[in-house]
Amino acid sequence: MGVALTRAAQWTTASSGTGKLEITPVNESLLKEILEFVEQFSSRHPQEAKHVFKEPLQWTTSLEASDFKTEYDISGPTVKSQETDRDGHPMLQLTPPSISVHSFSQLSKIVQLAMDKRLKEVRACLEANRDPVAKMLGPSFATVEGEDSSVLRLLEKVKEGDQAKETEIKVKLIILLQQLDTQLLSNSLKQISQWVPFLPPPPHSVYYEFTNGCRTPPWRQVHGEICYLVINPCDTQPLHITCSTAGVFLNGGITQEGEENAYDRTSDVYKDLVTLLKSKSPHFAENINKQVGFHEQGQPQRSYEHQEKNVHEKARQQLVQNKPGGKKKLEPSLKWKNLGLASPYEYMLIVISCWVLLLSKTPGGVGGADDFSESSSESEEDEEQPERRTESNTDLPSEYWQIQKLVKYLKGGNQTATVIALCSMRDFNLAQETCQLAIRDVGGLEVLINLLDTEEIKCKIGSLKILKEISRNSQIRRAIADLGGLQTMVKILDSPDKDLKYLAAETIANVAKFRRARRTVRQHGGIKRLVELLDCVPDSAALTEEQEKDVEVARCGALALWSCSKSTRNKEAIRKAGGIPLLARLLKSPHENMLIPVVGTLQECASERSYRIAIQTEGMIEDLVKNLNCDNHELQMHCASAIFKCAEDKRTRDLVRQCEGLHPLVTLLSQADNKQLLAATTGAIWKCSISMENVAKFQDYKALETLVGLLTDQPEEVLVNVVGALGEGAQKPANRATIRKCGGIQPLVNLLTGTNQALLVNVTKAVGACATELENMTIIDRLDGVRLLWSLLKNPNPDVQASAAWAICPCIENAKDSGEMVRSFVGGLELIVNLLKSTNKEVLASVCAAIAKIAKDEENLAVITDHGVVPMLAKLTNTTDDKLRRHLAEAIARCCMWGSNRVLFGEAGAVAPLVRYLKSKDSSVHQATAQALFQLSKDPNNCITMHDNGVVKLLLGMMGSTDEVLQEAAAGCVANIRHLALANEKARYG
Repeated sequence: MGVALTRAAQWTTASSGTGKLEITPVNESLLKEILEFVEQFSSRHPQEAKHVFKEPLQWTTSLEASDFKTEYDISGPTVKSQETDRDGHPMLQLTPPSISVHSFSQLSKIVQLAMDKRLKEVRACLEANRDPVAKMLGPSFATVEGEDSSVLRLLEKVKEGDQAKETEIKVKLIILLQQLDTQLLSNSLKQISQWVPFLPPPPHSVYYEFTNGCRTPPWRQVHGEICYLVINPCDTQPLHITCSTAGVFLNGGITQEGEENAYDRTSDVYKDLVTLLKSKSPHFAENINKQVGFHEQGQPQRSYEHQEKNVHEKARQQLVQNKPGGKKKLEPSLKWKNLGLASPYEYMLIVISCWVLLLSKTPGGVGGADDFSESSSESEEDEEQPERRTESNTDLPSEYWQIQKLVKYLKGGNQTATVIALCSMRDFNLAQETCQLAIRDVGGLEVLINLLDTEEIKCKIGSLKILKEISRNSQIRRAIADLGGLQTMVKILDSPDKDLKYLAAETIANVAKFRRARRTVRQHGGIKRLVELLDCVPDSAALTEEQEKDVEVARCGALALWSCSKSTRNKEAIRKAGGIPLLARLLKSPHENMLIPVVGTLQECASERSYRIAIQTEGMIEDLVKNLNCDNHELQMHCASAIFKCAEDKRTRDLVRQCEGLHPLVTLLSQADNKQLLAATTGAIWKCSISMENVAKFQDYKALETLVGLLTDQPEEVLVNVVGALGEGAQKPANRATIRKCGGIQPLVNLLTGTNQALLVNVTKAVGACATELENMTIIDRLDGVRLLWSLLKNPNPDVQASAAWAICPCIENAKDSGEMVRSFVGGLELIVNLLKSTNKEVLASVCAAIAKIAKDEENLAVITDHGVVPMLAKLTNTTDDKLRRHLAEAIARCCMWGSNRVLFGEAGAVAPLVRYLKSKDSSVHQATAQALFQLSKDPNNCITMHDNGVVKLLLGMMGSTDEVLQEAAAGCVANIRHLALANEKARYG
């Protein structure tokens, strides 16, 4: 609607603002179509009709309160709709003469209520709201000149979540509005063609220019035609030329009368005017190719291609600066096919500029140094990164211009010429960025993609071979996606020709390196087709020529799936298409080049639990382990990476051990120069070390000694895994000694000063595990490791906070004078008490555990009591998390040892919730709770609360436990309750 109002509607002023819609046939037609659209919107699109506009549409209305009936609350002249938004605001409000509307449902009702005043209301609404789409959907959807990417922006937001439904409705709404725009523009063009006269110009004249920049009649604009020229070369007949979005070509000789058949094309289509003239005028071709002119400075004249780019640049600059037209031109009203030009008007400027350039050539010789002007070339920018271009075109190699010539042959040649041009283009180094961008800059991508739609197999194969090479460039692959190339390649996957299949699949693999491309492949059925390519591979190692093609088809299919599998939805689509068993079969292939994309896809998909289970059940762990022993580092890396992800599950960790995969992993640690392989290997060792049975094996293979040697001079990705593995290995006492003897304590403590969150989580765990041994703790204390751990409690990451607090516990336990050490940390006790305000249960459990250790020192207990530890602990007692319950009970038991803390816990309501802890199924919770209740029972009021909550019955059962600590605490608590009861009886009866 916004585009139609901007480009097709006729206003009394040219700019947005206070202009009125003129009384013209075009405007009347627009208003009637918009009225019909609004009138039927509620019945056709009920969900979208209820969508609440970002801002209301407001205008001066002729409606009055008496026009409204049911569904509205009327108070004098004021009207409010009973329908409201989620905040209770009415969707329509009339305060004469102003009306405010918030949805299409209310707009539909208004035009129905307005009766014979309907068109008047629509006109008033549109005049007051020049860009209604911006008000309906927000300023980011305002009508702008250039390509409209609003739908793409909105689709980026469609994800799982609370707003998914609302966003989906918004997407449908903008699509409906854009469909209306297209319809309005199309109908307006028909209207214009009935009354706008068109008179072809005499040669070299400037004739009627439409607001969209075209100089052709509207009924020819729909064919992409922009302007017509008549050129009189000195050595041939006058040339009647059509300039269109597809290129330039000769027409049948358009005359003043404008006979329809005169518009027919009578020649091949050429990329530009110069190319056409070179083919039609030998004299022109000779002069343009000589290029013998020199600049005033004595420098040789530049090549024609360079001069043509200068002309293009000059025309572009004129357009940007609103020259030579004197005022800024409106954007075209038609969606022209993009051939690298900003608009039909710019294309027209270039054509005219080239024409003037050619007319300056005299029959007798070549023009002077001023005939071709210099112009610097501005670099374009890719979506992600700016192009790396040299400052001057003089630095571009000759290959750049040669490739551009070949692309022009592709555009204008027959089948044989096309095949020859494609073959010639492949002789260039297409891995070189200059060659890749040369193809793109002259519109070669469009031609190559269009060739994929032909019936000629050779042309398709030649095109795909080039696209496959140049699509390794990020700018090129995005351009391919923008031009719809992926959709065409997906269709080619159904071809019976195997060469076409594998080339299309490999090109898809290159292009699908970014999210939008991966989504496009899925949405057009590409995942299912790619999975089907996997099901055509022979198992034998010796292959016929035809079988080799089958292997290549499957390999390229796996490559494409590997690229696509970086998307969560694509992973699910691969699984649903039956990809897992086919990948499992290919994993047994004897061909290494096949295995790499297969394992790559599996390791990418292994982030999903469904895949990890399938990898176990399909017997793929054995094949992954087997390939760890190959000589291909890339394959080894992907296998180790797959194990890394799958080993999150205990069953996988056991399978790796049972398949004898632990020793090859340790062996791969020697490949320290290959950082990708090292990261994958150390990751697999880390996750496998979560099982203590595997840790024992790693001990036998001397893995920890090697891992300690990797604690320095490694990328963070490797360090995270190495430290993670050491942390798991350090759960065994012998390994803690090994880490110390190998000099591992100091580098671990040094890593506590880092910023990588994942590394900090792992290193705190490793340091904490090492600190459980007294000799290690001495070194940690000497290196000021405990202070560093304490400082990490300030880290904003809850995982780091929790890991640091857990590590502090053994440090306090094993330090020589832990009380004094803790007190030496200025503000340290207040810091740890304040962490009890956290909402993270792991942080709370770890801090409670640390407080239980701190409270063993009476002086420190007094300090944390002053910081309000009692009410904070009491506030947490209603938790149902057993891990937190255990450590909270321990902390309460310790804190009861100071002053009147027992009484304060009772007054804070901590006793009754603690009694309920005894019903937990976790025996460690029972022990800690019984100890807390025993300490609390030393206060009479707490005993009464315990008794009232049925504690005696629960404790009596625990008094017979084999856990002596639990047994003693339970008995002590019951004894205290009993003593209180006896004392009461004695006081009562004497």
